[in-house]
Amino acid sequence: MPDHLITTYGARPTAECTMAIAEAVDACALTGGRVVVPDGVFVTGPVRLRSNVELHLSAGATLRFRTDPTAYPIVRTRWQGIECFSHSPLIYAYDEADIAITGTGTLDGGASTDNWWSNTRPRTDWERLLRMVEADVPVEDRIFDPGHGFRPSFIQPHTSRRVRIEDVRIVNAPMWVVHPVFCTDVLIRGITVDSLGPNNDGCNPDSCENVVITGCSFTTGDDCIAIKSGRDADGRRVGRPSRNILIESCRFTTGHGALTIGSEASAGASNIQARDLHITTPATCSAGGSGSSGVVGAGVDHALRIKTNSLRGGVIEHVTVENVVVDAVTTSAILITTRHAEPEQFGGHAPVVRDITVTNLAVRSAPRTVEIHDSPQAPVESFTLTTSETP
Repeated sequence: MPDHLITTYGARPTAECTMAIAEAVDACALTGGRVVVPDGVFVTGPVRLRSNVELHLSAGATLRFRTDPTAYPIVRTRWQGIECFSHSPLIYAYDEADIAITGTGTLDGGASTDNWWSNTRPRTDWERLLRMVEADVPVEDRIFDPGHGFRPSFIQPHTSRRVRIEDVRIVNAPMWVVHPVFCTDVLIRGITVDSLGPNNDGCNPDSCENVVITGCSFTTGDDCIAIKSGRDADGRRVGRPSRNILIESCRFTTGHGALTIGSEASAGASNIQARDLHITTPATCSAGGSGSSGVVGAGVDHALRIKTNSLRGGVIEHVTVENVVVDAVTTSAILITTRHAEPEQFGGHAPVVRDITVTNLAVRSAPRTVEIHDSPQAPVESFTLTTSETP
């Protein structure tokens, strides 16, 4: 299958290349193959992938994305577990198959406190979206005009099959970094996420099945890996759990939870296996270092964090974590709570958390090993922990 070099379609370093990349993708989709970004820094708006297209970043290549919200068209997306039409993710695919992002180059979202991070959740728009859910407004009518709405995810394959993201380095994301939604057969291998902004979760499989995350490195401003399946009533309406997920051989330097399940997991999460994980301590770095945009992380809070509440509901079960080395965490190695951000009164949808097994956990430094916060309405069931001696 042929390569389509974006410079063949008019892309030039440091110049606006949105149209050139779109033309390369369209041409590549006709036969299948690779859209190749060569050495250099190329400035672009949103990139939309098509079936049978691999976006490949050469070793010296950087795609730097524009930070003007109006440059991003309105598309169907899921924002913090609720479906709506809002700004396109920086790299987006909808109802596609056999798509990939590969190479050892860099994807730079350009986010900072001067743009995307300045207003993390516009209160008026968020309250409007919640009212829409409460009133059963169809998703097709939950539309936020350009300039309104919410910070987009960086990479979001939506309702797609056979997705591969491999080796790339991703920095300065507006919101969640790698965010597959309603996808099946997803492979995320060898990527490096270095993005310390607000809500910069590293990888969020969201109502996805058959996912492998392997050999990745995470330095994030929120959870490193967070498994999701929708928020509250809207998550229950969709009713698509995340399941059959393998996480292996990953390193975590900064983030709230290395592996988190929830809190937006109202459709449930099951059959999750994690193994050979290493939670390290952050290297000393100065503000403004590469990929940091002046925001510096303080380490990982938890190796495993499961969080839900009585508004979320859902069943989280059959979770196996093994062979985990924790150099240090700031809070507790394991946190399981069915009362995360719990409302004052019982929310009416008792979550179920059960069959959680952690084996061969080695903790060198932690204020606490395990914290469990549950309630009579939502007790944590069948949790097993086996530790090992730390070297």
